[in-house]
Amino acid sequence: MNPKRVVIVGGSGFIGSAIANRLCEAGVRVLIPTRRRSRAGHVLLLPNTEVVEADVHDPATLARLFADADAVINTVGVLHSRPGSPFGPDFARAHVELPQKIVAACRSAAVPHLVHISALGAYDAGPSEYQRSKAAGETAIRAGAPELVSTILRPSVVFGRGDSFLNLFAGLARIFPVLPLAGADARFQPVYVEDVAEAAWQSLVRPDAANQIFELAGPTVYTLRQLVEYVSALVGKPRPVIALPEHLAMLQARLMELAPQPLMSRDNVRSMKVDNVASGTPQPFGLTPTALEAVAPGWLGTGSPRAFYYPFRRHARR
Repeated sequence: MNPKRVVIVGGSGFIGSAIANRLCEAGVRVLIPTRRRSRAGHVLLLPNTEVVEADVHDPATLARLFADADAVINTVGVLHSRPGSPFGPDFARAHVELPQKIVAACRSAAVPHLVHISALGAYDAGPSEYQRSKAAGETAIRAGAPELVSTILRPSVVFGRGDSFLNLFAGLARIFPVLPLAGADARFQPVYVEDVAEAAWQSLVRPDAANQIFELAGPTVYTLRQLVEYVSALVGKPRPVIALPEHLAMLQARLMELAPQPLMSRDNVRSMKVDNVASGTPQPFGLTPTALEAVAPGWLGTGSPRAFYYPFRRHARR
């Protein structure tokens, strides 16, 4: 399949904008619905891209947006929610109800292919509400078969310029002399955002991607402690890391939940009880994963504005 028009739900977000850039590079026309067009300036400049204000939770709006689309990519995800069972209402809305609406709209508009960004660790009996809601979202996507062909991508924690992972720890290292850390021994296999974008593109054009689930991860497994120590050293602020026992980690997370934009939640701590590591090959389609150390210094190692253009130089092989 060679798609000519693709709708990216969540296309103005961190992962979505990287996918939009990759599709534009391939000459695809991209439509990005967003709640506020004024906050999507970084994708407005992409060629072949249309950004429209729309409520993607409205089924009629989705059906209208998907008309004549060759494919839809869903990148919507949230990290925090009010609590609930088996998961909270915010997780339910973003991770379950929205995929259900997207599948219905795809079938109504006869969209042939849906690519869904899930998460490594999605499991219906997982220890966290996040993991359980992601698993329920995958079930909603697969329910579109056989009329709708789908591909589900499960990335580990995603890093890149503008991420909310490495940049979070870099910011904390610049402020605090010591870093108390929940889940210090939790294992992650971080994947570069451009690798996720490439996998999404390959999922659209390769016949062997139809109705498959692929894990996305980087080449190296790290503990959270190793990642925090690496990032703090990279920004020139090496900090001692103090591993918190579970009861103190939960207390720290509970206090952080009181912030208007929480950096951590108790549900995040529960997620870290399960290693976020690929079960097999870290990248599908024979793709070679990018090492964190090869690119992170491009935006964390310097404060230079030139670091912003690192992904574009990499694509141009300069």
